[in-house]
Amino acid sequence: MTAILSRYSTMPYRRAGASGLDLPAFSFGLWQKFGPDHPYQTQREILLRAFDLGVTHFDNANRYGPPFRAAEKTFGRLLKQDLAAHRDELVLSTKAGNPIGPGPYQRGGSRKSLLTSLDHSLRDLGTDYVDIFYHHRHDPGTPLEETASALATAVQSGKARYVGISNYEPGFAAELVALLNRRGVRLLVHQPRYSLFDRSPEDNRLLEVSSELGFGLVVYSPLAQGLLTKKYLAASIPPGARALDSAFLKPSQIDETYRRRATGLNRIAEARGQSLAQLALQWVLRRPEVTSALIGASSTWQLEHNLKALDFPPFTTGELELIDEFGVHGTGSTG
Repeated sequence: MTAILSRYSTMPYRRAGASGLDLPAFSFGLWQKFGPDHPYQTQREILLRAFDLGVTHFDNANRYGPPFRAAEKTFGRLLKQDLAAHRDELVLSTKAGNPIGPGPYQRGGSRKSLLTSLDHSLRDLGTDYVDIFYHHRHDPGTPLEETASALATAVQSGKARYVGISNYEPGFAAELVALLNRRGVRLLVHQPRYSLFDRSPEDNRLLEVSSELGFGLVVYSPLAQGLLTKKYLAASIPPGARALDSAFLKPSQIDETYRRRATGLNRIAEARGQSLAQLALQWVLRRPEVTSALIGASSTWQLEHNLKALDFPPFTTGELELIDEFGVHGTGSTG
C-alpha cells in the first residue's frame, strides 16, 4: 500500500484539550461492521481510504465486532499488511471495562481487568503500544483510585501513550483527573455520546468541565445511529436499514415526532446545500471543546460524503437558532 502524499492537505487537526496532541477533526470508529460478518476487502478499502483522506485516529475497543475483539483483529491484519510503515503516523485507541464475557475479570475497572484486556488488545492489534487506552465506562463497584492506578500503569509501562475515558459523568471524570494528576498522568480525552438528538454534554456541563480541566472530547454517535440521515424520513423503514436488526436502534424510536424534527433539520440542510448527515456532523464540530467526531462507514462513498461536512461555511446565528427548534434532546430515544 502506497499512501497518498497529499493526505494531510485537507483534514483539519485539533489540539486535544491542554495536551500537545493533535487529532483529526474526524476520527474513524470500528464499533460496527468490522467483524467477520462483513467482507474484509470492503473493510480494508474503507480504512485505507480514510487514512488517505487524513484520518489518522482509529478508535477500537475489546467489545467491538461482533464477536468481541474481532474489530481489533481486523485492524491488526490491516496494520500488518498495509500500514506497518505508517505506524508512527497513526493514533490507535482501544477500550476496556464493558463486559466481554461471563467471568469477573472480563468487565469493570479493576487493575486485573483493565491491564489484562490491554495485553490482549496489543496482541490482536499486533502493536506494542496503543496511543490512547480508555476505560470504557465508570465502574461503581471498583474504587476509582484503583482504576486510576491501572490507567496510569498502562502509560508508565509504555503500553499506552495517553489515558482516555468514555461515558463518565462529569463528577467522576473530574475525580479521575485529580487521581491521575497525582500520578503524573494527564487525562487526554473523554468520549461521550453527543448529537443534535443527545445533548447530554451540554445539559450535564461536560463541555464546560472538559475546558476547565484540560481534556478534549472525542464524541461518538454524532448521527444518532442513522437517525440524523435521510434514511428514516419516509413513512416506512427501508429494507436493510440498521433499525431492523440493530441492538442500538429500534423501529419504535422512529415515530412521527422524530420524523417531523428530522424533516425540519433536513430542510435547513438542503437550504445550505448539504445533506442532513453533513449538517449534523458540522454541528457537533462547531464546539471548541470537541476535538474530534467519531464516524463509521459501510462504503468509501459514505466515508467521503461525511468528510465533506468540513467543506461548508460556519452556521449563522439564525441557522443555529432554527436548528435548535428541531434538534431536541431525547428525540428518537427509547427512554
